[in-house]
Amino acid sequence: MPRALITGITGQDGLYLGELLVAKGYEVFGLVRGQSNPKVAVVERVVPGVMLLEGDLTDLSSLIGAVEISQPDEVYNLGAISFVGLSWKQAELTGETTGMGVLRLLEALRIAGGNDMSRVRFYQASSSEMFGKVRETPQRETTPFHPRSPYGVAKTFGHYLTVNYRESYGAFACSGLLFNHESPRRGIEFVTRKITRAVARISLGLQDSVTLGNLESRRDWGFAGDYVEAMWRMLQQESPDDYVVATGVTHSIREFLDAAFGRVGISDWSELVRQDPRFFRPAEVDVLVGDASKAREELGWEPKVGFEELIAMMVDSDLALESDAAAREGLLVPPGRVEVPPSRTTAARARS
Repeated sequence: MPRALITGITGQDGLYLGELLVAKGYEVFGLVRGQSNPKVAVVERVVPGVMLLEGDLTDLSSLIGAVEISQPDEVYNLGAISFVGLSWKQAELTGETTGMGVLRLLEALRIAGGNDMSRVRFYQASSSEMFGKVRETPQRETTPFHPRSPYGVAKTFGHYLTVNYRESYGAFACSGLLFNHESPRRGIEFVTRKITRAVARISLGLQDSVTLGNLESRRDWGFAGDYVEAMWRMLQQESPDDYVVATGVTHSIREFLDAAFGRVGISDWSELVRQDPRFFRPAEVDVLVGDASKAREELGWEPKVGFEELIAMMVDSDLALESDAAAREGLLVPPGRVEVPPSRTTAARARS
């Protein structure tokens, strides 16, 4: 039975990856920070049988201990301060966790393996945010980086460290340059989930509007459940490499709003969405769209869930969550206010 260690298992990607690996017969270990982590119950429900280990990407000794206990064949480093907007307010913590955390984990593998880094296969979660002020469109593995946030800078540091350990120590170390990927499990602080949750609440009469920042930003959005499959495939190759994972299609925040409000039958949302300069980034990334040709050709990977289907999945999930919450709190939701079209993906893919 292969063994895998996942940092960031409490996050969106960690949960989907944990499910995938368990289904493939892996023994899964997850790194969690703090003894009273409120997300532990979610992990244990979604990934039954997972063994949780206490550790922190800012503490090398805890990472060495986690590696020695789990004795993994594969390590997936998904842990990070991953909310881009927060990285300006907590730049040092972002650098320590998202950047230096990669160094500490690679060092833990080197130390625990007695300088032999060839046995354990390592995946680093790199990011499209590293491209930032893009030099070419679409972005591919050879596109130069120009990060525009502390988060992007930290991810770039971690990416180059992964390459360096591959070249210096013979580590089987891969990086996935993942473009934006979402799901019903996305945190509510992210703009995509902020939108779908607000759309659900507005349609149920629980709030009047939603306040956002730049509506013109364009992103390449895919489904997180598809993207973790690409992570796993990278570590099954004969030799390590780096891969862009993306849909190759870009959409604006306005288009996201069109699809989300359209899901609940609202065609004109202009009076329901407000803009506030506080939600604009100090240095904006205008357009990101990836070229995943290499992943398609070498990994045999391609996205299965399209843009409209993804948003429908997220809105449907938030409608169910908000309706249940309103019922528990005794709030009156006008009957018949929303007619939600059936979604074949809701039950199959939106387990959250």
